[in-house]
Amino acid sequence: MNRRNFLEATSLGGLATIAGLNACTSSLPSYSDKHFHINSGVNQLPKLKLSMDRIVKETVGLRPFRASGPRLDTEMLGNKTIIHNYGHGGSGWSLSWGTASITREKALATGEKKIAVLGCGAIGIATARLLQEKGCEVTIYTKDLPPNITSSLATGTWSPASRVCDPSKVGSDFKALWEKATLFSFKQFQFLLGLNDIVAWVDEYNVYNELPQAPANFMAGGEAYELPLLPEKVTLTAKEHPFKAKVVTRRANMMFNIPSYIRHQTQDFVMYGGKIKVLEIKKLEDIDALPEKVVMNCMGLGTKAIFKDDELMPVSGQLSCLIPQPEVTYKLNTKGANLIARKDGIYLGGNGILGNWDTTPSREQTEKVVHILQDLMNSMKG
Repeated sequence: MNRRNFLEATSLGGLATIAGLNACTSSLPSYSDKHFHINSGVNQLPKLKLSMDRIVKETVGLRPFRASGPRLDTEMLGNKTIIHNYGHGGSGWSLSWGTASITREKALATGEKKIAVLGCGAIGIATARLLQEKGCEVTIYTKDLPPNITSSLATGTWSPASRVCDPSKVGSDFKALWEKATLFSFKQFQFLLGLNDIVAWVDEYNVYNELPQAPANFMAGGEAYELPLLPEKVTLTAKEHPFKAKVVTRRANMMFNIPSYIRHQTQDFVMYGGKIKVLEIKKLEDIDALPEKVVMNCMGLGTKAIFKDDELMPVSGQLSCLIPQPEVTYKLNTKGANLIARKDGIYLGGNGILGNWDTTPSREQTEKVVHILQDLMNSMKG
């Protein structure tokens, strides 16, 4: 075979091969890019693996609620200045940096540089770190260390208006104060994004057959306390979600991976010269005995007996933790239950009991939440 005949033969063979390939692939869908499902209006979500044997931990946390909102005032104890920063309800994590900034201004106004912080939860550690930024020597006094603190038992989501007050009991200046704290906190959390996922953005779904009603007796994130900081909530059509529900919305929200977050902040506090001393404060005399003249009170519910705050009360909330499921990275709220996927597990919740001091987990509550979410997952399309 000469060169010309060889080229003609191979060309014809190549055309036949291409034609054959085209025939084989003509029945396959043509994807425009890797986001084909998104472009087609299909939102696929991985289902949660739900069963009681996958529950590895049950906890009950007590949120410190005050009807008039967080206490951020100053009082004198002999020659000591006590600056209060407690009573945030379910918004403690979200408002931690903001109220810490407000109380820091009061501490700096005293001119003192050696300052004591009572409590090493989200409020206490944020307060201590902000004081360090202004050159203060800070010592944290705490009854317990993480994870044996109330802040370790939180859900870990951005919710600055969750059980923060009873709107009918707040003063005229509260909303402005709340807005100031919320804006500062939101900005501060943006600086923490990208640090080993201690703060992350996640998709949050609300799945209901009818719009939920906010509790009548205390604030739970209603429109009166909302700032346009998060991306706009989008109502999804039936083709845009996999749920069998009449009302489904989605928005991006911030989530805190609590164990790594607390470890990161504590390590930074110590690295910048801070000291942590384990000391239970049982009475005012214990505070008076501290060497520091300025004391930041971030003890939460521990404040009630010591400072005789009759307004302060707990709101208990139970969390049940599922084994981590790496492909599940979203947050979901539905009637009677919610879930949030963190690095240390998938946390299921759904109850809040005002005035309850009992921290004993209820297996019945866990089963209730698991069954609600099981039904939701079983009904999902796909």
